[in-house]
Amino acid sequence: MGIRTHNCGELSKSDVKKSVSLAGWINSVRTHGQIIFVDLRDRYGKTQLVINDESLLKIGKTLSMEDVISIEGIVSPRDNNLINPDLSTGHIEVIVSSIKVLSNAKPLPLSIHDREASTEEHRLKYRYLELRNNDLQKNLIIRHQTSQIVREFLSNNNFLEIETPVLMKSTPEGARDYLVPSRVHNGQFYALPQSPQMYKQLFMIAGLDRYFQIVKCFRDEDLRSDRQPEFTQIDIEMSFVDEDDVRNTIEKLIREVFSKVINVSMKKPFPILSYYDAIERYGTDKPDLRFGLEILDFKDLADKSGFNAFKNAEDVRLISAPNADFFSRKVIDELDSYAQSHGAKGLAWFKVKEGSFEGGISKFFGDDLQKEIINQLNLKDDTISFMVGDKKSNSLNVLGRIRNLIAEKLELKDNSIFEPVWIVDFPLFSWNEDSKRFDSVNHPFTAPKDKDIDKVLNNPEEVISKGYDIVINGYEVAGGSIRIYDNELQRNIFKILDLNDDEIKEKFGFFIDALKYGTPPHGGIAFGLDRLVMLLSGVNNIRDVIAFPKTTSASALMEEAPSHVSKDQLDELGIKVLDSEKDV
Repeated sequence: MGIRTHNCGELSKSDVKKSVSLAGWINSVRTHGQIIFVDLRDRYGKTQLVINDESLLKIGKTLSMEDVISIEGIVSPRDNNLINPDLSTGHIEVIVSSIKVLSNAKPLPLSIHDREASTEEHRLKYRYLELRNNDLQKNLIIRHQTSQIVREFLSNNNFLEIETPVLMKSTPEGARDYLVPSRVHNGQFYALPQSPQMYKQLFMIAGLDRYFQIVKCFRDEDLRSDRQPEFTQIDIEMSFVDEDDVRNTIEKLIREVFSKVINVSMKKPFPILSYYDAIERYGTDKPDLRFGLEILDFKDLADKSGFNAFKNAEDVRLISAPNADFFSRKVIDELDSYAQSHGAKGLAWFKVKEGSFEGGISKFFGDDLQKEIINQLNLKDDTISFMVGDKKSNSLNVLGRIRNLIAEKLELKDNSIFEPVWIVDFPLFSWNEDSKRFDSVNHPFTAPKDKDIDKVLNNPEEVISKGYDIVINGYEVAGGSIRIYDNELQRNIFKILDLNDDEIKEKFGFFIDALKYGTPPHGGIAFGLDRLVMLLSGVNNIRDVIAFPKTTSASALMEEAPSHVSKDQLDELGIKVLDSEKDV
């Protein structure tokens, strides 16, 4: 009959009386006298086995959790009072006629079903066991489905899937490169791609018109829950397009993915918010729009108070939240400590009760001023307001963080709701105070608005880009731009970024040359596949949607990478390790 005729999530009442063979892992064993019940598990589900044949009971009593077995048997209906509606196979069981132990399992070093019983470090060390967890398997299935839907959609819209090199030239793209030494060219290095940016633009110059790739990228940067040193990108580029063309195509793709993967209908069209408005209203260019809690300019009203810290501040911002009774003094102190840890001098507050202020800095506001504020800001009873007085950038940044924390405490973040928004009109450059030079906000290939081209050399701080990000529930899911397709403009951008002619030639010479030979207007976008799947799966940690992730220190605990290599290997590459904790 073979090892398996059906999987463990497949059998139903229509299969009753069939002879079947199943294989999988033992999920549980229950012995009741002369009968043994076994839940057999594979990726597809669970099936209850019944061992009641006297000749098989001896084998049955030796079975342990996570042993791998194969069985043959007859499908039988369960008694009505024993039906399990939570299982796809809950109406049947299999009466075992033969059983074979394919592989015995030693006691596991962690619990498969209770992930919280072990530390994340321990779970990552035994990741191949943790991946038996049903939730993690569901996440990887969602990842697979997402990739397939993306491929199908883009292929049906004339995009070509084309691979780009993994070993490439090191170019400054914002983060540190992972370098690969060349044995053949001693003392020289390849870089692993931070993105295929220049290659996909070269495809447009080559006339391929529409390109995509689901590709591994590498960035040696500080990590957090939604970042990894190696990540997967859905990379897209198209010719003869403007910003609207790109956004319209990508909106269709996103709606297709959410509809087919998790049966969610996304609004259309997606709202569009300028970078400036996003910062002003939400304190971030990655706003979570599942809830309100907008930040307001409070400076004019604050100056009328007797609170000197506000009068002396460059800027004062306010955010108000309902349900003031929820915010105990302990919670308020936690928020204050959090604000100070992110650069605020303190977090001022007051509550509205029966049409007037109480608590916090209420005493600094006269009765008339309280009424004016309540009316002007439309503050309801049982509202608590938090304020930060500081430089504008800092007050907005801190209250943007406080906004998210308040939403979490009030449980306003519903993972079944998805609120997309386009963020547009980014500045092209940002001033780096440490290095005393301009940096690209996106990357150096992003085009400026047509009206701002003349400002590039003379007033770079005023230049607005043709960049756009798609943000969903506070996460930047994708970012892109219309690209520069003029050779001279591209050179000028590099010069603003403090590259001289020799550096431009050394790092980007091939690309600058390519722009000379007839370049179409083009633009594109890149999705973080891992982050997209994280949203679709309803989890908050990107490591839960990657098969073998790294830790926040970029370590692979299971295989113990990175690791030392032999002196012979290093000598062959012409490399000597200095200040190593271990001699090699």
